[in-house]
Amino acid sequence: MVKKWTITIPQLTGDEPRRAYIYLPESYAYDTLRRYPVLYMFDGQNVFFDWDATYGKSWGLKEYMDFTQTEMIIAAVECDRSPDNGRLSEYSPFDFTDPKWGTFEGRGAITMDWYVEEFKPFIDANYRTVPDREATFIAGSSMGGLMSLYAVTAYNEVFSGAAALSPSLWVSPVQLNRLIRETYFAPGTRVYLDYGSEEMEFHSRMVRQFAKVTQLLLEKHVYVTSRIVPGGDHSEASWEKQAPFYMEALLFEND
Repeated sequence: MVKKWTITIPQLTGDEPRRAYIYLPESYAYDTLRRYPVLYMFDGQNVFFDWDATYGKSWGLKEYMDFTQTEMIIAAVECDRSPDNGRLSEYSPFDFTDPKWGTFEGRGAITMDWYVEEFKPFIDANYRTVPDREATFIAGSSMGGLMSLYAVTAYNEVFSGAAALSPSLWVSPVQLNRLIRETYFAPGTRVYLDYGSEEMEFHSRMVRQFAKVTQLLLEKHVYVTSRIVPGGDHSEASWEKQAPFYMEALLFEND
């Protein structure tokens, strides 16, 4: 079951409405004593349904979760879809300049403060979650992938794992690498990273930065799953196919 409702994020877009989504496993309706881990996701409009998706193709996660009977709640929020590229600002942890799009103020910390201080408490209060860090994860793609990596690093006391699909590691790599170096990661932190083989050419030095981030996380004793997806590109259709890989990486059981 997927529920939708309308929210606002005053800190980012004032009273402009956007949609929030929550997926509840089939067992949620009858196993009323059970509590569930939660995966938070960015770009909520692209997570479940093609008819909501920005480009007409979603990750199809409702079908995947139902078919695999994965016992987890997914809570997702629509991005800023304004025509002035507000998404690039609210999904960037750092200020950056892009040759095509211009200069952007990084409001990723404001975004994550809202997720941690308002959205997560709302989900925990209204649904049968396991609110503990060990059962709280975050995921996204592209700029949302960068934000997922940022979240599990800067808010490691909240999130124990992150899935960063095709993360925009080209945005402020020096600041990102410094943040990882300076962060204490709690034992058991897990990060899934991937990049499509067909998208490497779009950003110079992408191979080097992808390898560098993987190396830095390994040096911090993070459990890293790092993949180059053969034939993978920068699209929801490609990210949809990676669900078995990142779900396994996030939900494996520690000894």
